[in-house]
Amino acid sequence: MKNERSYVCIDLKSFYASVECRERGLDPMTTNLVVADPERTEKTICLAVSPAMKRLGVPGRCRVFELPKGVDYIMAPPRMQLYIDYSADIYSIYLKYVAKEDIHVYSIDEVFMDVTDYLEMYQMTAKELAVKIMDDILESTGITASAGIGTNLYLAKIAMDIMAKHVKDHIGVLDEETYRRQLWNHQPLTDFWRIGEGVNRRLKSVGISTMGEIARANEETLYHLFGIDAELLIDHAWGREPVRMADIKAYKPQSNSISSGQVLGCDYSFSDGRLVAKEMADTLCLELVDKGLVTDSVTLHVGYSNRLEEKPAHGTITMEFASNSSKQIMQYTTQLYDRIVNPHIPVRRMTLTFNHVTDELYQQYSFFADPAELEREHKMQEAMLDIRQKFGNNAILKGMNLQEHATGRERNRQIGGHRSGT
Repeated sequence: MKNERSYVCIDLKSFYASVECRERGLDPMTTNLVVADPERTEKTICLAVSPAMKRLGVPGRCRVFELPKGVDYIMAPPRMQLYIDYSADIYSIYLKYVAKEDIHVYSIDEVFMDVTDYLEMYQMTAKELAVKIMDDILESTGITASAGIGTNLYLAKIAMDIMAKHVKDHIGVLDEETYRRQLWNHQPLTDFWRIGEGVNRRLKSVGISTMGEIARANEETLYHLFGIDAELLIDHAWGREPVRMADIKAYKPQSNSISSGQVLGCDYSFSDGRLVAKEMADTLCLELVDKGLVTDSVTLHVGYSNRLEEKPAHGTITMEFASNSSKQIMQYTTQLYDRIVNPHIPVRRMTLTFNHVTDELYQQYSFFADPAELEREHKMQEAMLDIRQKFGNNAILKGMNLQEHATGRERNRQIGGHRSGT
């Protein structure tokens, strides 16, 4: 059909593990390697395993203790900054072929591209263009990629996730007709994008176990099970996806937030947990200042010890006025912490969110706040940011960061909760 669009979804195979093999001059297709922090417990999750390990039946996100005992393998500590650098280099390869307006970065190792308007210019099919890009990635970085090609974004994703695994060239191709013919009876349903174990269980409860059965199911039953989300499920069962690249690029959220979360290395007491919450608030405040933003609401979610089946603590506190002052926001954070957290139960997990984040230009001051004092603190925060940007995040610290159970210094050496490798 003339009006059909062509989308390509590219995934970098076992990305972190492939980078580590590449850095060691090893072939990830034949090398047993896992990316995991050896300083953590055996329960820590492997961030990636090489394709050679996957062929042995090892899942990509297993825990260290689940690795086969009789298999020799290399354990590579995470180097997140290195992976980011590789990802940036590979993104520059995409830009050689497709404009940024037609690329959506889905994750560090996966992108969607709308190549419809490029095929005539290059005198190529979508598959030929995908092969050219994948070959360029392999030649330039040593990283092997797989691809999915579809007439909409969803089909491109499914072609990559399911079809590409079973063909020698690692490229899957789908349109609505071939999707229904080849995948309506595919199992398990959890192989499909956006269908997790929870959705799968609810579908099984009404006797549905394939995409074809979803397509033929009574829609009232599906809406009863999933509410408005049933609309997306039904569309995907038929291989339909109305969202285009332009819609993604034009999307603007109604409200913005920033958050930080961490799993503590051991159970923390109530007071030590409060210290961690203050550190997290201080770090997020610096992020607000760096981006010229303010917040007027803080949400805290605290999970208790893994040894106890205790419901997590959760709450939100609204500030008197929007601010990015560490002093003020830490006061609100500790007030919220003291209000919602049980002081008699050890703390293990914590997520702090700043809600309703807006531009600093819209900041309003309270009658009870001292503008001069706020300005002095703001300049101090800017000075701290300047020092950290020049000399590293641990170049300047506060007294609380030096306390025994503080986690800030260690987290400053991490990216996404894992070792940066720098």
